[in-house]
Amino acid sequence: MPKIGFDNDQYLRMQSKCIRDRIAQFGGKLYLEFGGKLFDDYHASRVLPGFQPDSKIRMLCELRDEAEVVIVISADDIEKNKRRGDLGITYDVDVLRLIDTFRDRGLFVGSVVITRFHQQPSAVMFRKRLEALGIRVYQHYSIDDYPSNVPLIVSDDGFGKNDFVETQRSLVIVTAPGPGSGKMAVCLSQLYHEHKRGISAGYAKFETFPIWNLPLKHPVNLAYEAATADLSDVNMIDNYHMDAYGEMAVNYNRDIEIFPVLNTMLTRISGKSLYRSPTDMGVNMVGNCIIDEAAVTDASKREVIRRYYNTACEKRKGLADASELQRIELIMNQLDITLENRKSAVAARKKEEETGAPAAAIELDDGTIITGKTSNLLGASSAVLLNTLKHFAGIADEVMLLSPSVIEPIQNLKVKNMGNRNPLLHIDEILIALAICAVHDEAAAKALEQLPKLRGVDAHSSVMLSNVDERTFKKLGVNLTCEPKSEMINRLYF
Repeated sequence: MPKIGFDNDQYLRMQSKCIRDRIAQFGGKLYLEFGGKLFDDYHASRVLPGFQPDSKIRMLCELRDEAEVVIVISADDIEKNKRRGDLGITYDVDVLRLIDTFRDRGLFVGSVVITRFHQQPSAVMFRKRLEALGIRVYQHYSIDDYPSNVPLIVSDDGFGKNDFVETQRSLVIVTAPGPGSGKMAVCLSQLYHEHKRGISAGYAKFETFPIWNLPLKHPVNLAYEAATADLSDVNMIDNYHMDAYGEMAVNYNRDIEIFPVLNTMLTRISGKSLYRSPTDMGVNMVGNCIIDEAAVTDASKREVIRRYYNTACEKRKGLADASELQRIELIMNQLDITLENRKSAVAARKKEEETGAPAAAIELDDGTIITGKTSNLLGASSAVLLNTLKHFAGIADEVMLLSPSVIEPIQNLKVKNMGNRNPLLHIDEILIALAICAVHDEAAAKALEQLPKLRGVDAHSSVMLSNVDERTFKKLGVNLTCEPKSEMINRLYF
């Protein structure tokens, strides 16, 4: 097991209390803008070992009796079929996924708000689809010169044009499938309408990163900059917080830049603002729950290198530009790390040099390196996966978990009957074959039992993998990186 650097139970307790205190501060109703990922915050779990990917949703479940969820989606994003990069699904489909997941956890989903709505055909169809499912839908509209023209915004011709979202609980979680959906504007619009109705309500923001009470150049905060290189986010000292309290706090450029306008809006809406800095708006106890500085520092450095490789591969595919890579390189220089610090990458490149074919390597928590090479039966990723399972199970290296008599018929099926040019099995196919063999083969069964131990290990491929293999590694919890180069066999997809 990796060394734990974060107390997850303490975090759940402290974060829940912080939110309850903020609700009380505003007289009983709080609109909480929820940034980042609610269900699967794997970035946080990588840089803060011990943080559980579902910690945020577990924390909200502790508040389920007083909370309801409002999901926000931009009509423009629906029209453009915008997709989540991590899941590969469109934002509108993700809204449906979020609704189901929230409800499965016992959380009340009150409604969906479609922002920037101006009768886009796809948005109209999506609204009708939601309404047919019995989901309440509200529409918000674009406001000229938002967010600079405060007098217009905070008026009946601005926020006043938006539908008022009927809510029932004291804590309203405002979330979205991705950035740029309009969560903050929805919160502020609601405050405007609530104030006109004589209801006292407040606004707060829940962003995990950057962590406000860690140093500006702390590896955890630098890892956040690497993760948002495509957005050009930069961590900054919150000068408003320093002026107000004489206390150092870290925030990011967009929140600091928008704070004067946002605070003016809050003052116009309710007559006063309780906030003296962007950091004041946040409810984030993460920094108070770090219990091992060395563990989170090491994990954060690993994450920066992982982000470098991922961005390099995206650039190779034409999905990222050189400036993103340069920003991460600068962060690596600040942390005094290089690509050679990723031991699995060094081992995979060495194995490829030795064999003259694509190779892969996995670094285990204890520093052990397992490698895999390309053969007629197995691709390098499948080979390293099986070799790692054998290592965990204590099975001798010479033992074949899958014999040619098992693999070859599947290869023939793929090529002769299903029209695939690539005969090598993907990782998910290998695992299915292993599961079938496990019925009668004790070694295969023992190897299959080791799959949970893969979660959190570092893996590297000397070539970019297919989407199928990438997704399977992700499902297994493996932290995968690849060299930004292609092999013909890796460009052949199903």
